[in-house]
Amino acid sequence: HRLGLAASSVSAHLSVLRGAGLLTSRRYGHQVLYERTPLGIALAASE
Repeated sequence: HRLGLAASSVSAHLSVLRGAGLLTSRRYGHQVLYERTPLGIALAASE
């Protein structure tokens, strides 16, 4: 809610980024931790 986006919108965007190989995800109970992959880090650094 901090960004003014619905949880479903955020989830959809994260799924796209995960599908593109830019993020990985791990579940910890009810929480999910998202981390950038080496590709995601490289692309973020190139901007």
